[in-house]
Amino acid sequence: MGHAGGEIVTVSAPQFSLDFSGSTALVTGASSGLGVRFARVLAACGAQVALCGRRAERLETLAEEIRGAGGTAAAVAADQTDLDAIPDLVERATAALGPVDLLVNNAGVPDGTYAVRLSRQKADQVLATNLAAPFALASAVAQPLIEAGRGGRIVNVASMLAFDYGPTSAAALYATTKAAVVRMTEVLALEWARYGINVNGIAPGLFESEMTDGMLERLGDVDPAAHFPRRRIGKAEDLDSALLFLMSPSSHFVTGTVIRVDDGQGRR
Repeated sequence: MGHAGGEIVTVSAPQFSLDFSGSTALVTGASSGLGVRFARVLAACGAQVALCGRRAERLETLAEEIRGAGGTAAAVAADQTDLDAIPDLVERATAALGPVDLLVNNAGVPDGTYAVRLSRQKADQVLATNLAAPFALASAVAQPLIEAGRGGRIVNVASMLAFDYGPTSAAALYATTKAAVVRMTEVLALEWARYGINVNGIAPGLFESEMTDGMLERLGDVDPAAHFPRRRIGKAEDLDSALLFLMSPSSHFVTGTVIRVDDGQGRR
């Protein structure tokens, strides 16, 4: 409550909540790296979390950890590159925890080489994992929501390489697929807006994760953050706020947006 021109003005409570009780979240790439953190954070906020990845033992270990902390989780191991199996993946998550209304499309693989050195086998894997699977999974989650007349939230994990790429980056196809994920986010947001399904994205800069461990190891004593404005790389928890905002009711008026979380790394 405040005063304006001598009149009392009543201010409504902020439209903000981190209570995801009653929602079921499907997190891909949940057997390692950023996906583990995403799953833990959503579970801590009350969401039931379906953990998707190829390494079943890791998924079950994480599910047990979440349950031990008072949360609800189920492991639904799957190879996302098998596009025919994606509808079954969503059905298994639904059977275990209830209808999926939150999706974190996080699974991805790097190429780690220059375009002319990229094998056909690796190229197929990168395209399938980083683009074809997220597109198919987003559609598989959206379809039952549309049929049931329910809204939902989809967050696609892109990369700052979609926007900022240097001549020695050696990740041409990875960057291409992540740029496609940005565009996918924009077009699916428009297609599904009338159904109350918000589609947004996060574009991380260089973060500590299993995906980047190999790169950092190859660099040896070279500091990858030496040319960054704040001389540091991100930690998984630095993505919490962007994820929770885009998943929560607070972002009900935000769709088709990709939040760059890079600490200024790509703004040289």
